Formats: sequence, structure tokens, C-alpha cells
Amino acid sequence: MKTKEWLAFCGMMLFSGVSHVYAQDLRERNYYYEILEPNHAQKDKVEGFASERVKESLDRGLSVVPSADGKGVYLSWRLLEQDEPGTSFHVYRSVNGKTKRLTSKPIQQTCDFTDKQPVEGKALYWVRTLNAKKKMVSESSKVEADGTTQKNYRSIKLNRDVKAGKVAVADLNGDGVYDYIIRTPEMNTDPGTRGNTRGDTYQIEAYLSDGTFLWSKDLGQGIEPGVWYSPFVVYDFNGDGKAEVALKTAPETTKRNADGRVDRGEEYLSVWNGMTGEEIARVDWPERNDRYGNVNRQNRNQIGMAFLDGKTPYILACRGTYKLMVVDAWQLNGNKLERVWRWDGDEENPIVRSMGSHNMVCGDVDGDGRDEMLLGSCMLDDNGTLLWSAGLGHPDKIYLTDIDPERPGMEVFLCLEPFNNDGRGVCMVDAATGQQIWNIGHKTFHVGDGMVTDFDPTHKGLECFASEDAKGGSRDKYLLAANGEYIGKNEVVPSCRNWAWWDGDLLRETFQGDDNRWGASSSSNGRKLQIAKWKGEALTGNIEGDILMIADLFGDWREEIVTALKGELRVYTTNHVAKDRRVTLMQDPIYRSYIAHRSMGYPQAPVPSYYLGE
Repeated sequence: MKTKEWLAFCGMMLFSGVSHVYAQDLRERNYYYEILEPNHAQKDKVEGFASERVKESLDRGLSVVPSADGKGVYLSWRLLEQDEPGTSFHVYRSVNGKTKRLTSKPIQQTCDFTDKQPVEGKALYWVRTLNAKKKMVSESSKVEADGTTQKNYRSIKLNRDVKAGKVAVADLNGDGVYDYIIRTPEMNTDPGTRGNTRGDTYQIEAYLSDGTFLWSKDLGQGIEPGVWYSPFVVYDFNGDGKAEVALKTAPETTKRNADGRVDRGEEYLSVWNGMTGEEIARVDWPERNDRYGNVNRQNRNQIGMAFLDGKTPYILACRGTYKLMVVDAWQLNGNKLERVWRWDGDEENPIVRSMGSHNMVCGDVDGDGRDEMLLGSCMLDDNGTLLWSAGLGHPDKIYLTDIDPERPGMEVFLCLEPFNNDGRGVCMVDAATGQQIWNIGHKTFHVGDGMVTDFDPTHKGLECFASEDAKGGSRDKYLLAANGEYIGKNEVVPSCRNWAWWDGDLLRETFQGDDNRWGASSSSNGRKLQIAKWKGEALTGNIEGDILMIADLFGDWREEIVTALKGELRVYTTNHVAKDRRVTLMQDPIYRSYIAHRSMGYPQAPVPSYYLGE
């Protein structure tokens, strides 16, 4: 190799090594400054079309699976926020047209029941809801069980022999049951890596809860097959009782360049009818420009949902993570998209750049009844202005919940990708103000993962744990209590990946054999997963597929596990007997926001607005 060629090669390798270690352009650190009292032009509060909050009308969500010992049939169902305090339930079974009530007294302490003497073959089960005076107020749908074939999961057979990479849940037909909208296949191309030159495309498909296939639409060449190019979110945006699909689209005539990239052309925010896939409305997506940086930085797109006026579900179309950040807020008024504001981080004083995360969560953090938006190290107010910026740069994981129940309000746990010398690479701030509460107190290198949950009852509040990404030069893991007390490091720290409320207590369970960090393209590699206590016994085994979602989809408040296999979705549910009852987690606004945003960006385990632990 000639000298000039060698020097060029060394320079390329040096640059490659630096960009590998530091995923960010070091010049982006110029924007790392705290803004707790922003000085910006004021904007009016928005008022949308809704006269009252648009809520999902959920049914009882009756689940019927084999009991844990395999000898009976286990039933569980939802407690709803509209249920009176004295609400109770009777359980019924019908065989060959003959009906029998299985409960001698109404069930009031839990929302579950085990039929210990099931019949052979098929039977129908249902529950009746009683008010405080023991009068029947409603009856659930009837669910068929067959003791000879019943499994602890529901299967949704896909229209093609592919594996889903993303899933959204919403009620498409208004029957009170969650349906499934998936994106296939599971491949992912990141804007920071080589483009897809094979011409691969994504498809969006919709299925009813019973597996009925509704529709499939190809996103075409204008949408590259990657998480950051193809965000979608599903919710009832126009308040008609049926969910719509909001997503980023591009014309079918769009061409990719020689590197497989789409670096020019039109881009849209589209809203599709959830039952048919037909486009209802279309507007321009936030436009490309040089303030975002290069093509890698320009192609960081997200989409969200927030109740900006406390009643109307608005669509948030977002572009930018590492430099410029822009958010457009839209309402779907009937079949028309109306923009209510644009937030451009460069219009803040001082400007806000480089604070974005790989996901977002929305909820009311300041108690005014309107949702704010946690974009990463910054929080937007409901009117499209900055509420605060911690100034810490790009976090790989963000959690908004009541971490420390001894403090008023909610907190934000941040896990920062950029190296940090002052201890704030792992830290907690007040959700309403951005004020620092505590930090880890030492240098961090590239904190790439994190989680908050209660798995250790000896410490008050939720445990906060995080792990370094090896590309930063460290493999350390950190564990802190809700108050910032340093509990442990490395081997005593559990995995940050997926956690679920599965058994009867309030401690959360983890997964053995799970390697699904980023969602699309992550794989269990054929390993069967186990749900287990941290450093404790295994509770449920033989979970097959890659985890796409953890959510309280049906049954009582414990969570379901949605996994992807070729040609199939599986939805696993618990059969561990409950110890108490609580309103379905899906009616908590913060928890529902996590679930809504699970279909875009990188996955995070959901948490509610309130403290949930022992």
C-alpha cells in the first residue's frame, strides 16, 4: 500500500473508531447546558375538538387459560376505573347449553377465579358484574375453552410467513377489545450504518383480536426499512370510538440513491382508517434542512400522541434527535388534520438542540390537566414551548413515573449516551421542573440501557439501574435506590431489558434468555424464555418468540407478553393466582402513553404514573 493510501486508510479507521466510541459528533456537546427557566415567546393554550376526554371503551377482557397446575381452568378479567368501590363478580360456565354459576359468593378481593373441576371438551365461561347492592349491571362476552387444546397464549396467525418487527395495540372496530397492527418484516437499517441497497420495504398490517386479517399496505421505496424512517402510532384520534393509524409516508415514486438512502423528495404525515387501511388525511412531515446535520442526523423521526388540552388526542410528528429538534402537533378534526403548533428548538432562548432520546412519553407532569412531552433530556409544555431542559444531551433510556413515593409528583430517570465527567450520566430529575434530585457521582462513558422497577422490597421506591455500552470503553452496571443511594455494581445488577408484573405480588419479574434490546432485528435466536424472580425461582417457562410488547391487554392488571415468530404473533398471559385487584393499567394515562409509543422508536418497559411496588 502506498504512503498516501496508507495515511488515508489510517485516517478513515481513526474516524471510524472515534465515531464508534462516541456515537455523537463531539461538537454537539456545545448545546449541553441546563435551562430551567426558559425565556421564550409565549403561545396560547390549545383547545381541540373534544368536549370531554377521548377514552377507550374497554370491555371486561375476560381471559381463560389452563391453571398453573394444569388441572383446572384459570379466569381473570379487568377492573375498570368506572367500577364502583363495592363492585363484585359472579363466574358462570355453560356446557351443551346448560348453565352453572361457579361462585357461591360474589368475588370482590380479586378479579380472578380457578375452575378446579372443569369439564372435558368445550365450555363457555363469562362473568357478571354486580354493584355494591349485589345487583347485576353488566355481563362479559362469553369465552370458549377446550381443556384438551387450551394454551397459556393467544395466537394471531399472520397473512404471510414473516416475522413482525413492531406491534401496536388499539381498538379498531369499537368492540372494547384490543386489536393488533404490525410492521413487517423484522429487519432494521439505522441511519448511521450502510443503507439498504436491496430495495426492501416495510408493510403495515392489521388484525382483529380474534386473528381476522383486515388489510396490508406496502410503505414503498420512499420509506427505508428502519426504526427511524418508519414511525407509526395507533389511537382513536378523531374520537369516533375506532382507532386510526398515524404514520410517516412518502410517495411510491420516490427513488433511493446509490447508497440506498432517501435524501430528498416529499414526506408526509398520513392518517389511515384502522379497519380498511385507506388514507383519511395527509399533510407534510417536518421538512429536511441543514440545521439537522448530515443525512444520518436528518433521518431521526418519531411520532407520538398527547392530550395537549386534556381532552383531545393530538398527533406529534417529530424530526431530530442530536442537533435540531422539531415537533408539529396536529389534531384530526373529523377527517381533516389541523396543525395547532410547531416547536422548533432553535426558537427557544437559549436554543435547545441534541436533547432527544430514542423514544418519548407524554403525560401531565405539572398538574394542569394537560399533557407535556418528555423528548429526552428536555420536556415540552402542552402549548409547544419548552418547560425545561436538563442540558445533558442524548439519553438512550428515559423513564417518567413516580420513582420515589416519598417525594411529591413524578420523576424522570435519565441514562445518558454521551460521556459524562460530573456524575450526571445516570441521574434523576423532577418531572415538573427539571431540577436535579441526584446523580451517580462519578464518570460514565456511554450508558446505553436502563430501567426503573421494584424488584427488591428492602429499599423504598423503585430501583434505578443502568448499564454501560461496551463501545464507550466500559461494561459496568449500576444499581441505585429511589433516593439515589448507591446499592451495588456489576454482578448484583439485573438486566435492563424487559420486565413484567406476572405473579401475585407487586415486585416485577424479569426474563431469562431475553436479548431483545432494540425491538426490530433483535432476536431470541430460537431460545425459549423464562419469566423469573430476580435471583429467584422461575415462574413460567417455554415463552417462544421475540418480545415485541409488554402490556396489560386483557385479564386482570398483570401484564401480557406479545412475541413474534415467523407467521405468528403470540400473546402470553399469566395463570398465577392474584392476591389483590386494581384498575387495569391501560387506563392510567402514563402507562397507556408508553404502550402507544411502543410501536415506534426503541422499546421500553411501560410504567404507570403512580408508584407500583412493595
